[in-house]
Amino acid sequence: VQLQASGGGLVQPGGSLRLSCAASGSIFRINTMGWYRQAPGKQRELVAIIISGGTTNYADSVKGRFTISRDNGENTVYLQMNSLKPEDTAVYYCNADVLTTTQMPFDSWGQGTQVTVSS
Repeated sequence: VQLQASGGGLVQPGGSLRLSCAASGSIFRINTMGWYRQAPGKQRELVAIIISGGTTNYADSVKGRFTISRDNGENTVYLQMNSLKPEDTAVYYCNADVLTTTQMPFDSWGQGTQVTVSS
């Protein structure tokens, strides 16, 4: 199972970006999908998660600014980021809790995409 993330870049404070992450491989079902981030010198932290039924959960620091969504048919998760702040600067990683076609659980991570918020 592989995750391919895209959509990062450089944006000014107050701007928006949309991250995408597509899962591929021997996938039977994807349960939870999520986004995490890691800033320089800091630990990786949860940004947002979404379970297969659509329930979402957000870090307090991004509530009201970020929106996570998913397309179950395309095995893709999105993160719409609005009103970006310099403190949102980090490498963003997508994650998927996968059940493979051989009925094995697999915790998959994407390669990371850089988001830089700066004027």
